[in-house]
Amino acid sequence: MKSTIIAVLLAAVANNVGAAPMPMPTPPGIPAASTAKTQLAALTVKAYVDPGGYNRDLFPTWITISGTCNTRETVLKRDGTNVVTDSACAATSGSWFSPYDGATWTAASDVDIDHMVPLKNAWVSGANAWTTAKRQQFANDVTRPQLWAVTDNVNQSKGDKSPDAWKPPLTSFYCTYAKSWVQVKYYWALTITSAEKSTLTSMLNTC
Repeated sequence: MKSTIIAVLLAAVANNVGAAPMPMPTPPGIPAASTAKTQLAALTVKAYVDPGGYNRDLFPTWITISGTCNTRETVLKRDGTNVVTDSACAATSGSWFSPYDGATWTAASDVDIDHMVPLKNAWVSGANAWTTAKRQQFANDVTRPQLWAVTDNVNQSKGDKSPDAWKPPLTSFYCTYAKSWVQVKYYWALTITSAEKSTLTSMLNTC
C-alpha cells in the first residue's frame, strides 16, 4: 500500500499534476522585507517640492540597452515567457503576466512598461535638481526594480501616484510593490512624504 502511494506521488510530480505555479516577472534588485524596512527608515520625509516645469522629455526614454534593443524591448524580453523578437528586437509573440492585476497578455501592445516610481513623482521628490543625463539613467534603470511589464490600463490608472494614492489591484502584491518602491527611492536618494511612508509601512507589514 505504502509503495503504491509513493508511486502515485512520484507520478504526480513527474507529470506536474496540481496547480501550476503563478508566473512572475523578474526585475532585479528587489530587497528582503527587513532590508526594505531599514531603507524606508533612512529615507528623508518631506513634502513634495514642485518647482514647475515638469516635462516627460526631461526623462529621456527609451534608450538603447544592448544591440538593437531599447529599454522597453529589453524589459518585455526579460519579464515575458517564450518571447520571440524580430531583427529590430520588437516582440512578435510571447506572453506577459502582469503582477499588478494578475492578467496575462499575448500581445505586446497590451503591455506597458511601468516606472515603479513614476517620473513625475521622482521630479517632485528630488529629481528636478538632477541633470538630464541622470534623469535618463533613472528612467531606463534595468538594474533595480524600477521597470515592470504590466497591463496597459492598470499602468494608466496608476499615473504618477504614490502608494498612498494608488495601490496595485492585487493585495497579494503589496509586499513586493512596497519593497520595490522603497529600493528605488533609497538608491536614487529621493524623498517621501509622511503619508507615503505610513502607507509603505503598512504594505511592508503584509510581507
